[in-house]
Amino acid sequence: QRAVGQLQLLGTTVRSVHEGVLIAEVRAGGALRTVFANEALCSLLGYQLAELVGQDPCSLYGAQEPEFRQRTRQSLLAGEPVFAEVKLTHKQGGLVWSEVLLSPVRATGEDITHFVATHRDISATKELQARLVAAERVAAVGTLAAGVGHEINNPLAYLVLNLEAAERGLSQGGMSGMRDAMANMRGALEGAERIRLIVRDLQVFSRQGSQDPGLVDLNALVPPAVRIISHALRHRARLVEEFGPVPRVSGSEARLGQVLLNLLVNAMQAIPEGNPSLNEVRVRTSTDASGRARVDVVDSGAGIPAHVLPRIFEAFYTTKSSGEGTGLGLAICQQIVRAHGGELEVRSEPGRGSVFSVLLPPARAHAPAPPRPLPRVSLPQPPAARRGRVLVVDDEPRLAQSMRLLLEPFHDVVTTTRGSEALALVDAGHRFDVILCDLQMPETDGAAVYQHLCAHAPDLAARVVFISGGAYTPESRAFIDSVPTRVLEKPVRPELLMGTVATALAAVEPEPRVGEASAVAAVGGVRH
Repeated sequence: QRAVGQLQLLGTTVRSVHEGVLIAEVRAGGALRTVFANEALCSLLGYQLAELVGQDPCSLYGAQEPEFRQRTRQSLLAGEPVFAEVKLTHKQGGLVWSEVLLSPVRATGEDITHFVATHRDISATKELQARLVAAERVAAVGTLAAGVGHEINNPLAYLVLNLEAAERGLSQGGMSGMRDAMANMRGALEGAERIRLIVRDLQVFSRQGSQDPGLVDLNALVPPAVRIISHALRHRARLVEEFGPVPRVSGSEARLGQVLLNLLVNAMQAIPEGNPSLNEVRVRTSTDASGRARVDVVDSGAGIPAHVLPRIFEAFYTTKSSGEGTGLGLAICQQIVRAHGGELEVRSEPGRGSVFSVLLPPARAHAPAPPRPLPRVSLPQPPAARRGRVLVVDDEPRLAQSMRLLLEPFHDVVTTTRGSEALALVDAGHRFDVILCDLQMPETDGAAVYQHLCAHAPDLAARVVFISGGAYTPESRAFIDSVPTRVLEKPVRPELLMGTVATALAAVEPEPRVGEASAVAAVGGVRH
């Protein structure tokens, strides 16, 4: 009776509290059962009180890792309060970020009979934090924009010159002109490949991709960061890479890449221009004595004064000029590293430079594979391909034409620049063995094309291969993650495109042929 009375008093007290409050009782064997939730918690999660009472409160914490839920339960049963940031499951299926204090209650002597969970909605705060992280990521890349532009302009210049020279060689005719044209085309391809690699490096550090943890190889993350900063740094210091054995870590490749890039930008800005032979920035990977992965970014810059050092990880604190920093970079780096279970340390001495060290725990053996910005297609070994019917859907006319010219000697190709035109062809009864479809297009995009095919021609939906330029929205990424389709990333290498089509054809039974003339006539503007 005493316990019931105390519980009723507690319930009365928290009914009008603005924070969400849940009370659960501890039953035999450690089972938990919800006995009360105030109106604020019901409103936060979209439930009625009757839907929560009697349920295991741990079901609301389904978005957390099993280890977190197990540790929390053990702490509560041991009488220890728990304070954490958690993701709660809303009734409609979404997630709500909450700051929670879990407190055990000893209603009868020393026995823990209940616990109280007090929740404060921090979804808006988390959204703001995510926006700040994204803004700082873009700012770090933006700091290097001029250098990246120069790195792209160099191969772009000789790509254009080689293409113009190849055109002259072909116009001259003869074997000599053909040989010159072929040599110039090889140079153009080299330039295009260099540009592709630069853009790929930028995508690693600027994308908004999934932050779910995966296996990250820090030795593989260093080179693209170094390539991005190398041009901007070359007027200030030598850049040295020193790789040692380092365990893989569990985390977000994009976020850890942001930490590395921010630290490199910091090191660069600590060194004035003019004496690159006298200064050095060194990136060093190793394993520390406790088995953690370690990345050191060492600079020979001005160093950090002793009175400044305790404040460098404070948000908005900066000693840089207004054009060089937001004061968020190091604060966000520390936040990201701590979220990965690691530490960000700094050692510095005025006049002798600084050392920033990222220390991360090694991944467990069963950690999942690293997430990718989109599902990637590895280069297949094409089987002996039969001639097939291929539909190319891309809103960039020249790209659609280029794919047609590449595929046409081996396949029957229909091209269109509009998703609605592609669907009109299908609805008119035209059949295709493979559909190469741009993911992001105006009006009817790739997702709409796929969903229409699933509803009206499911066998054709299975033959879709998406092509993405990389500038995808969260919605398009969520769509791609939810469907079993292959994705090629632009610029698509010719052998990869040909191999993908050949592999797709091998899985498709030949169908009765639809005449070219009728396919072209079915929709205006469609080219074969």
